[in-house]
Amino acid sequence: MRRVFIPAVLLLVAALAYADKKDQKQYSDLSFTVLRDSGKPIRNAAVILHPVNKDGKQEHGGLELKTNADGKAEINSIPYGKLRIQVIAPGFRTYGEDHEINQPSHEFNIKMERPKEQYSIYK
Repeated sequence: MRRVFIPAVLLLVAALAYADKKDQKQYSDLSFTVLRDSGKPIRNAAVILHPVNKDGKQEHGGLELKTNADGKAEINSIPYGKLRIQVIAPGFRTYGEDHEINQPSHEFNIKMERPKEQYSIYK
């Protein structure tokens, strides 16, 4: 009886350890640099992060970061998966794009553009 019991316990412990490791989430550290198209940093730009589900729809919740005087913002421990990144700065076109977060760290360099001239028939 004892010979059967010990291998069964060892097998159970190994299976639980594997399942625990398999279910562990992975996280990434993200850094953002927001620049004008001239290369100068944009201070106080809003960097907004939203998780995106497997259907491509934005999930509830999210985070907003503000860039410092060097146009930089950072956040740690973002779970792997698809992430919608938006950047809003007064006087610039809004940036928005989905990115797959799948590495321990990501660096994003985002160049903001001035709005294009609009044409109107009422001028």
